[in-house]
Amino acid sequence: MYDSGAELYRAWLAGDGTALEQLVGAYSDALVRFAYSYTGETAAAEDVAADAFAVLIVKRKPFSEGARFRTYLYKIARNKALDRLRKNKRQAALPETLPADGDAERELLGSERDRALFACMRRLAPQYREILELTYFDGFSPEQAGKILKKNRKQIYNLLSRARASLKELLVKEGISHEDL
Repeated sequence: MYDSGAELYRAWLAGDGTALEQLVGAYSDALVRFAYSYTGETAAAEDVAADAFAVLIVKRKPFSEGARFRTYLYKIARNKALDRLRKNKRQAALPETLPADGDAERELLGSERDRALFACMRRLAPQYREILELTYFDGFSPEQAGKILKKNRKQIYNLLSRARASLKELLVKEGISHEDL
């Protein structure tokens, strides 16, 4: 019925009650994963995602035509996660391992490599970890990530370059080459 999150949100603003359910269904899992990268706790990540959807419901802010809904939603979630971290005075952490996807062979062959990758990601500076997660794990373009992180294009490309270099350096220290990834 609706092709994008923006169309679903506009339909919900116009009174279509099922559009909100579709919107939550389409974005909730990814939003929880994104929030988890900040909070390090599943329950807290679910709360952050719920808070982000609550902002949409309560504020009912019209969505601008030129913007992307997904970027707008992730920006809200990021702000809510940072607010929560400030409130709790805790550091965010990445998971120890990747969630199981049912592919046993992939798990056996890649688990050690994945553990090393995520351990290196945890040791990165928070701003480097954020940009790498947004661009590589969540699939945002650098421009969209810039909107979420409130940085201009030049800052994002510099940040991405430095983050990749830092991660590569850490991976080399762990004995992982680019062929292993």
